[in-house]
Amino acid sequence: MVIKNVNLEKVCGVTSKLPDNKLMEIAFAGKSNVGKSSLINGLMNRKSLARTSSKPGKTQTINYYNINEEMYFVDLPGYGYATANVQVKAQWGKLIEDYLHQSKVLRAVFLLIDIRHAPSENDRIMYDWIVDRGHKPIIIATKLDKIKKSQINKQIKLICDTLDVEDDTTVIPYSAITKQGRDEIYELIDQVKQT
Repeated sequence: MVIKNVNLEKVCGVTSKLPDNKLMEIAFAGKSNVGKSSLINGLMNRKSLARTSSKPGKTQTINYYNINEEMYFVDLPGYGYATANVQVKAQWGKLIEDYLHQSKVLRAVFLLIDIRHAPSENDRIMYDWIVDRGHKPIIIATKLDKIKKSQINKQIKLICDTLDVEDDTTVIPYSAITKQGRDEIYELIDQVKQT
């Protein structure tokens, strides 16, 4: 997959109407600070189109990136941000759920999980939401460069066991620093485009 043109086309907040896109969508979900913006920037070969921040919870909207005029990368709000108040958390949750429920052109959902830790309760809820909407989440295990190679298989097993994933679930370890895993993600996106 070669990304030539990228355009942040639409930003939807809590009160926005979600667009009725004709091009296929690939969504990215993950809790705050899991490296979602870094992954999207890495895939788009852009340094800071998706805003990264040392403060988690930066993405509070649904952001639609038009890729090559052939698909959208959809950046969903980061969830589980500890200092956000209950009302704000509920709004983000509704925004994500509405999107998963309403999009007619959603072809794949990448669920980002920090490879260093067992998935949180919010991660499990998100995984179940995606499955309940008829999608099979593709797990991206982020922050790969923060653990030793010898720990990778053990941590992936921990993620799979905690989320209780189906046996044939795809898990791709990814590093925003080294870009390890990026080619596998591109291959998956190419496969999705052909289905």
